[in-house]
Amino acid sequence: MDVKNFVTELDQVNEFWSPRIVGQVNDQYVKVAKLSGRFVWHKHDHEDEMFYIVKGRLVMEYEDRKVQLNVGDFHIVPKNTLHNPVADQECHIVLIEPVATRHTGDVKSEMTKSIDDQLGH
Repeated sequence: MDVKNFVTELDQVNEFWSPRIVGQVNDQYVKVAKLSGRFVWHKHDHEDEMFYIVKGRLVMEYEDRKVQLNVGDFHIVPKNTLHNPVADQECHIVLIEPVATRHTGDVKSEMTKSIDDQLGH
């Protein structure tokens, strides 16, 4: 069994909004990503996703509210919920989400990354 370190894994991420799969627990991928700026409004019809903040700050926008996340915080976005992550400065995160989760959910964008992209293929 390998030992991995989130900070070391994040050091290998070179592009914002481009998650990298670093592990799998049953049917859940563990991903790392660097964020900066605004993403795209989207939802995942059938999958919850968890955001854990390693460095920086993230605001999760919803239609009716905003949730601010700081280092050490985690937040679960419920399935079928329209949301938009926003990082006013560079933010490093860990994502845990089902393997079926599409990067930008129900939205196609130039920012969308395939699972192959996230696996580094």
